[in-house]
Amino acid sequence: MVSLGCPKALVDSERILTQLRVEGYELVPSYTEADAVVVNTCGFIDAAVQESLDAIGEALHENGKVIVTGCLGKRSELIRESYPEVLAISGPQDYASVMEAVHQALPPQRNPLLDIIPDTGIKLTPKHYAYLKISEGCNHRCSFCIIPSMRGDLVSRPVDEVLVEAEKLVRGGVKELLVVSQDTSAYGVDVRYAERQWRDQAWRTRMTELCKGLGELDAWVRLHYVYPYPHVDELMPLMAEGRILPYLDMPLQHASPRILKLMKRPGDIDRTLERIAKWRREVPGLTLRSTFIVGFPGETDAEFEELLDFLREAKLDRVGAFTYSPVDGAPANDLPGAVSEELKEDRLERFMEVQAEISAARLREKVGQTIRVLIDEVGPGHAVGRSSADAPEIDGVVHIGQADGLKVGSFATVKVTGADAHDLHAVVAD
Repeated sequence: MVSLGCPKALVDSERILTQLRVEGYELVPSYTEADAVVVNTCGFIDAAVQESLDAIGEALHENGKVIVTGCLGKRSELIRESYPEVLAISGPQDYASVMEAVHQALPPQRNPLLDIIPDTGIKLTPKHYAYLKISEGCNHRCSFCIIPSMRGDLVSRPVDEVLVEAEKLVRGGVKELLVVSQDTSAYGVDVRYAERQWRDQAWRTRMTELCKGLGELDAWVRLHYVYPYPHVDELMPLMAEGRILPYLDMPLQHASPRILKLMKRPGDIDRTLERIAKWRREVPGLTLRSTFIVGFPGETDAEFEELLDFLREAKLDRVGAFTYSPVDGAPANDLPGAVSEELKEDRLERFMEVQAEISAARLREKVGQTIRVLIDEVGPGHAVGRSSADAPEIDGVVHIGQADGLKVGSFATVKVTGADAHDLHAVVAD
């Protein structure tokens, strides 16, 4: 299995792998040992499309029997044009089509002596954290995005099903649950917040109620892709009480009202600043992460400066950014005022310089504090962990010296001794 793209695609890969193991297939670590290869693709931006095509080409060259699935599978003609010899192509979440293609390429041979599959299924993340996907699809129609055409409209998983899965994961040793979807704030809108039973209690299929349930489990709960709808305010007491992590991944994309309107995104940026200030008063240790696009069609120098001014005022802890990339089928491609690639890169560099200064200042404030970390790596005399402010792979880490006795997947209390632009340095607290 070759898995590309976002955490939501990773969950799809985990489900496919689990079903393969249930049906008696053996998973192997290399092309040469495999009888067939499944490539789960991404198709969000041009760079991701090219990475997916390259991965398909590599698998064909190294193995020859290739089954393609995932977001790029929605553009099967593009794949067939480059690689007509692939065995089958299906879109995201189409697990049945993947299994049918596998059966045709490699008929299953059930082995009653196979190891029992854990009830949490097969995970591609380390044992101590897992992604918990709560919905598929999205009801937004952002002009730069084609996700709805690939994954469809919002389809929320029943809240009891999500809570049962989370419970199994924690029982299986998971210490951190990373809640993901295309739009976590909209969870349950499509089913009108239907009630379901879990632990002999009624729970609504709604973000706040889901978080209350997850907060009953003995694990960190981290929220990703939370749009700043009014009911996000309801999460602050849960964070203040320690039931979920004081962390919000909130994709804002820009700060200019005109650009946000062109993006078909909420544009009341002043209201967003007010709410950020309010949230920080209620939860002093709150970490805010966001992502932005620079060089969107029509973005002027003045509007880019608006974005930098927003960064300086909001003082977001963690920020990711990328230059606008035309995506085949996205309405934004037809907007006038395309920004040159050179100017996009210049703006991205300036953007990241400003954010690096903000990040460094925010991290310096933590020097001298004692914090709790989850250990990801352990080496001779050194360990790497993450605090409540650090999501895996996208945020910073905590480098821990004098780390004798620490174990991967365990929690540790450390004292922060230093900071740079993105990471903290610490020692184990006495």
